Amino acid sequence: CSRETFRALLHFATMVIQSRIGVLCRFTLGATNECQFHRIWAFRGVTFSSSSKRVETTVDKNGIARVSLARPEKLNALDLPMFEAIAAEASRLKTMKSLRAVILTGQGRAFCTGLDVKTIVKNNPKKTIDRLLERPSGYSETVRNGNLAQDVGYLWRDLPVPVIACLHGMCFGGGMQIALGADFRFATPDCKLSIMEAKWGLIPDMSASVTLRELVRIDVAKELTMTGRVLNGEEAASLGLVTRCVTDPLAEAEKLVNEIVERSPDSVALTKQMYQKTWVAPEEYCLTVETDLQKKLLASWNQIAASGRAFGVNIPYFQRKDP
Repeated sequence: CSRETFRALLHFATMVIQSRIGVLCRFTLGATNECQFHRIWAFRGVTFSSSSKRVETTVDKNGIARVSLARPEKLNALDLPMFEAIAAEASRLKTMKSLRAVILTGQGRAFCTGLDVKTIVKNNPKKTIDRLLERPSGYSETVRNGNLAQDVGYLWRDLPVPVIACLHGMCFGGGMQIALGADFRFATPDCKLSIMEAKWGLIPDMSASVTLRELVRIDVAKELTMTGRVLNGEEAASLGLVTRCVTDPLAEAEKLVNEIVERSPDSVALTKQMYQKTWVAPEEYCLTVETDLQKKLLASWNQIAASGRAFGVNIPYFQRKDP
């Protein structure tokens, strides 16, 4: 693709943008193939932070959110305020058009050790259980039938960006199901993981019926659930329960995120949507979905920008479109 051809593409894209949003803009192509957009846009967002008593979040200028479970003195165990804080944060992040990725971690010695049974028993357990199982929870417009217990895992799937869970120490029960809601899971070799609900005579009811089936065979899912046995990171990776077993999950997550943000935010979002809609769906439906999603990308600004980058022309991406 010659520079003259690409100049023509840029001119066409400029006219499309101006006609759609009514804002004058101009592009120039520098000597080093750096495409410069002559208009100030707030597409990349700004660095900011937020925190509750249970979750802390920072979002950098590149749209990468770093969310940490912030109850280290309790090994990030889940009490009702923790459930509410996680669901609220996932819902808030979904509204951020400049968001490009989420890295989810746990402060202290563990990612999350599951339900804080002692605290829940001491503080009106019936009221807490009713709130956890109430439908709808009020946090998701998309998952209308979800309850709060399911939201803390499932809402990460609802984000139109990749979510990476970094696991260390312990990842038990509800913590495991939160991690299953992420798109990727990186665990240390000595991390202890368990679908532990069998210990309490229960089943995993925090969206595992959706998330676990995409990762492991049904016999493996039954065995891990019925026994509640504890795995280390290496075995979890061999079974497909985690994506990778690495010595430094956070560094691995940062590396992957830096690769993904170089791609179009629209194609990344629709890739996630495509696989989640079609992974266990009938073939005819799958083929229809991928065509419908592709039509949304073709000749869009971000698709042109991605093509330009493939030819060494660094064109800025616009904010992600609504799916």
